[in-house]
Amino acid sequence: METRNIIAAISLSAAVILLYTLFFAPPPVTKESIAEKSKTEQNSDAPSLDQKENVTEISREQALGESERIQFENQSIIGSISLKGAAIDDLTFKEYNVVLNSNEKVNLLAPRNSKEGYLIESGFITTDKNIEIPNSNSIWSVSGNNKLTAQSPIKLTWANDQGITFEKEISIDDKFLFTVTQRVINSTNNKYDFYSYGQIIRNEAPEITNFYILHEGLVATLDDELIEEDYDDIEEKKFTRIAQKGWLGIGDKYWITSLIPPKEKEFKTTFDYKNKFRANFVATEPLQLNSNSSIEDKMQIIVAAKRVDVIDGYAESLKIDKFDLTIDWGFLYFITKPLFFGIDYFFKLLGNYGLAIIAITICIRLAFFPLANFSFRSMAKMKALTPEMTRLKELHKDDKMKLQQAMMALYKKEKVNPMSGCLPILVQIPVFFALYKVLFVTIEMRHMPFYGWIQDLSERDPTSLFNLFGLLPYDVPSFLIIGAWPIAMGISMWVQMKLNPAPTDPMQAKIFMFFPLFLTIILAPFPAGLVIYWTVNNILTMAQQVFIMKRTTVKTAT
Repeated sequence: METRNIIAAISLSAAVILLYTLFFAPPPVTKESIAEKSKTEQNSDAPSLDQKENVTEISREQALGESERIQFENQSIIGSISLKGAAIDDLTFKEYNVVLNSNEKVNLLAPRNSKEGYLIESGFITTDKNIEIPNSNSIWSVSGNNKLTAQSPIKLTWANDQGITFEKEISIDDKFLFTVTQRVINSTNNKYDFYSYGQIIRNEAPEITNFYILHEGLVATLDDELIEEDYDDIEEKKFTRIAQKGWLGIGDKYWITSLIPPKEKEFKTTFDYKNKFRANFVATEPLQLNSNSSIEDKMQIIVAAKRVDVIDGYAESLKIDKFDLTIDWGFLYFITKPLFFGIDYFFKLLGNYGLAIIAITICIRLAFFPLANFSFRSMAKMKALTPEMTRLKELHKDDKMKLQQAMMALYKKEKVNPMSGCLPILVQIPVFFALYKVLFVTIEMRHMPFYGWIQDLSERDPTSLFNLFGLLPYDVPSFLIIGAWPIAMGISMWVQMKLNPAPTDPMQAKIFMFFPLFLTIILAPFPAGLVIYWTVNNILTMAQQVFIMKRTTVKTAT
């Protein structure tokens, strides 16, 4: 019995400490070898995207007013395309606020000469240095329609003095997808080679969560392999890979800016840092532009909120390989994603994500019901055997070998496994991790309320015992924010522990009595949705345990 209690305590303690370390402690800085970081860089004959830029940093508002722009808008996003460089450098999400109860919308993209510069470029480049091609300073013209909507695409043109014209037709859908069809028209008798490219530029790394549980930075899937590079990794070393298929981009916790290269064409992907972060692709095989003819290429750009239905929808409709991994489901993908779909199903049914979490908790308990029944029967027998074990300890207090033999004989006679009580705890740990992941990474949970004081299930319970949950007129330091739900969770743990067989060792008993308080303090900063799950799970566990114990009897020796 004591062994079972110790192992159960160690397992749960290790899980909580590991969670705390992963989620709240800053990750250690490690130096990986070049072989571990990426494959050997592969060279191609494609030209470089490097160009000299003289940028004077100004405010976002000033930068937006510096050049003429084409406005775009649909039901999900609003922004503009700069005619200087034909860059998509202004985008706002219409449905998402910066903070809860605020009317300020999330701005993702910004012009290159603002501090928060974040933009997308596309076009053609060539190895022929005698050909003038458009760059970030080129001024494009609008042909026809002057506003981009889901019903009306736009056309941009730029021509050099050498008889070559560049065109871009840009369309958007009703969500987050831009489709760019690019052409080069040759009105001369000469022949040229051009390479298509797409590029994302970000002036500086944003403020990130810095948790191992979540990757934020440069990301791609190239030939079925997921590539994740942190900002500080790219500052130290460039990443280059040639691939036949895939996508690339820069991902934040809730947002993704991504490029999907032309289908069925080999391309080289590069992540690097040259005073700014860049994620780009360049075709490895040129398009040959013959005399008095034209060439064309098409690429997609997705600048999206990481809604699961949107990301999965684009992955399926555009046949983008592993695009669903823009959402960081983690190594427990096979648990995390189905768990999200379960919660989302109940949300659509019940209209509240808090109720959906409770519903999925009940489903999890039902799934583990047979295992828990087996465990609780064993625990009930262990508790009923406590007087007999106490008698055996007194009888053999001077002979540990005989005590061990007597204990094993008692377990065998009553068909009790002292280790069985650990199984429910061990099985629940992956589910606990997976639910935390769902609450942490999915934008669907962001700013979603429960009832009462819980206005955001993805954030901690904002109340605190130390100001009587807001009744006293002062704020408390963040480390003293121990809310009503964490306290309810701690109380449920304490009651559940009282139902279990108590350790005969007084020191162990004191440690176990302290354990619920320890977990309450550790789990208080966790998302309220996770604490609600743990509390409801404890209550259901206790109900099942009481039911089993009342039906379990053990005949002991007299």
